[in-house]
Amino acid sequence: MARETGRQLIASNKKAFHNYHVMDTFEAGLSLMGTEVKSLREGKASLADGFATFYNGELYIENIYIPEYLNGSWTNHSARRRRKLLLHREELAKMERKTQEAGLTIVPLSLYFLNGRAKLEIAIAKGKKDWDKRQTLREKQDNREALRAMRARNRGDAA
Repeated sequence: MARETGRQLIASNKKAFHNYHVMDTFEAGLSLMGTEVKSLREGKASLADGFATFYNGELYIENIYIPEYLNGSWTNHSARRRRKLLLHREELAKMERKTQEAGLTIVPLSLYFLNGRAKLEIAIAKGKKDWDKRQTLREKQDNREALRAMRARNRGDAA
């Protein structure tokens, strides 16, 4: 059987960039059960409500949804169980120091297979206030309008 190569995206957290200022990103491995991997290979997962916490010096991801494997038996997993993240000790120490600061948290950004292994991209982030979210949306809208105006102007000059 040929080895799987490349990056295959399973799920991404689109709301993370809307709700948080992303400061630093890390790639972490996941400690999964066999039925979880099979369910991920079907491409079904959700990171929308996920967050990471430290327990006894180890980092765990909570509240991400990996549905039960349909062909699984009594060995099937719980859909929203706590899963251990696999990182280097130095990265864990850095993240733990950062999250001790007020207002910083660890959020999942994307879940993917990299060369056949499940990986989770996580970020140290600071929550946005409502006015920050409105300002970001306003900036995006202004940029879109400026690009449209430039495109229309360039089309008019070329004709």
